[in-house]
Amino acid sequence: MRTRRLIVLALTVTVLTASAGCGGDPPAAGGAAPGVGTPVADPTGEAPAEPSAEPVDAADAPDACALVPEADAERLAGTPLDEPVVAGQSCTYTAPTSGPTAQVEAFVGEGAKKYLDIERQLGHEIRELSGVADEALLTYEAFFLRKGDLWVAVRLVRLNDPQENKAPLERLARTVAGRM
Repeated sequence: MRTRRLIVLALTVTVLTASAGCGGDPPAAGGAAPGVGTPVADPTGEAPAEPSAEPVDAADAPDACALVPEADAERLAGTPLDEPVVAGQSCTYTAPTSGPTAQVEAFVGEGAKKYLDIERQLGHEIRELSGVADEALLTYEAFFLRKGDLWVAVRLVRLNDPQENKAPLERLARTVAGRM
């Protein structure tokens, strides 16, 4: 099971890297789990903003490392992490090779939305996280936020029971949504 997850992880990273900034067709209808992709209700009773066809310009998007600074990434991973590697609209923190396996990745813009599309196509369990952003979704290893036209995704890679990641991912999702 772990080997399969690691293979899926490697393929996802490859696809995200190759597709970041590239156009593409959205997933086929019915690719999402029932109820997923429905805008999260705003506690004020106002309808959430609908995303437009135009993605947020990369120059206008917040910095991925500013949305998930090193201290937050380390808290999520539960271990010290090396300095981030920035590539386009992504920020990746990895654990030193001498420590436990851990990685935290933050994606902003089209790469974040593409990652969500891939999760849906793979049929991964995705659930709504209410009261966080215009749209907020959570898996066992990542969260996806949309405010207006801006998408952010944060993914945690650890060799642990994925259930242990639920609360830390939810906490960080709420924090990142406040920074968007």
